[in-house]
Amino acid sequence: MAFGLIVIGDEILSGKRQDKHFAKVRELLAARGLKLSWVQYLGDDRPRLISALRHSFASDDIVFSCGGIGATPDDHTRQSAAAALEVPLELHPGARDLIAQHMVEINQPLTPERLRMGELPKGAELIPNPYNRIPGFSLQQHHFVPGFPVMAWPMIEWVLDTHYRALFGVGAETERGMIVRGLNEGTLTPLMEVVEAEYPGIHVFSLPRIDPEQRFRYEIDLGVKGQAELLDAAFARLQAGVLELGGEISA
Repeated sequence: MAFGLIVIGDEILSGKRQDKHFAKVRELLAARGLKLSWVQYLGDDRPRLISALRHSFASDDIVFSCGGIGATPDDHTRQSAAAALEVPLELHPGARDLIAQHMVEINQPLTPERLRMGELPKGAELIPNPYNRIPGFSLQQHHFVPGFPVMAWPMIEWVLDTHYRALFGVGAETERGMIVRGLNEGTLTPLMEVVEAEYPGIHVFSLPRIDPEQRFRYEIDLGVKGQAELLDAAFARLQAGVLELGGEISA
């Protein structure tokens, strides 16, 4: 199963806020031997959200969605998830109770507007919010949490540790790399293809560094990543190939 991340909010796309979810979710997954396969940034646009969620619901991916689950006019995630699955929104009894408890704690009235945060797609399960009780929700391996990191990150950890512990370690990868000088990517590409063909499950990565003052001086971060038991042999094959081509290697 692949893990995906959707980050929702006009403030991210406009640059008013800088996204922190990508780096943190990647970190939370890596700590459990898992990896993030894709990330998508979307604005507060209901038709576009519905389309994106229809696509991801149709996959087998496990998806975390951050943002847009509040009750203000620019929050569309709850409604979009319901529309994508063609189910109604319903006031979830458990969410209602949690919202009511929070209103008592902050000495505020329980208004219809506040209760909207508990109107979730039919069939949703709650994700506990340790910060202010107002829950997120899960549907078909999609997990919707607020955009605030102080709420979202512990909620995502709870989902991982509660529902996906059996997957821990499944996506674990190791890597080894080197700096190559004197060769460009075009020269190295056939070697990279040979290594991947000889070691299925190993992927070769290549990250060129270009010196703006010396236009044709190349340095390349070159290496392999994948299954630990194949890594050393694949890396040795890659090193030998670089030397055969006349490249220089440093750590």
